Amino acid sequence: MATLRLEQPSVSKHLRVLRNVGLVHMRRNGRQKMYRTNAEAIRPLHEWSRTFERYWQHQLNRIKERAEGEREQTPGGL
Repeated sequence: MATLRLEQPSVSKHLRVLRNVGLVHMRRNGRQKMYRTNAEAIRPLHEWSRTFERYWQHQLNRIKERAEGEREQTPGGL
């Protein structure tokens, strides 16, 4: 959780929401809770988001081109 820079209660809350809507499954292993994704439940979301992939890629390419253009105009190239 330190890598995510989130406190444990925040992570637990998010995981509980994902579990309640069926996007992850949880099992107990002693005191630990082990989570895994539910690929079948996530698939429709993934397919829906793919409809925007071309747009996002275009926008990311524009951002990259603009940043590279600004870097070239900056003295020292930084």
